[in-house]
Amino acid sequence: MKSSHLSSPDAQLDLRGTPCPINFVRTKLFLEKMPPGGLLEVWLDSGEPIEQVPDSLTMAGYQVEQITDCMGYFSLLVRRPATAGP
Repeated sequence: MKSSHLSSPDAQLDLRGTPCPINFVRTKLFLEKMPPGGLLEVWLDSGEPIEQVPDSLTMAGYQVEQITDCMGYFSLLVRRPATAGP
């Protein structure tokens, strides 16, 4: 039985060292395989990746819930919507 924890990610994806836009593409493909409502933690480099990827995910319809500066990289919590489409 899985406990209902609020912000504990269901999966983790380490994309440090991965350039744009490959990091966005990999994140999106990973999210598409997750169950609706699934929460993914993505590790991204500072600079272009953390500036570009959250905005791209939001435009693609995903919910960026939290961005944490982890000293040297960023942790991004992004949720796949529970419902797809209207």
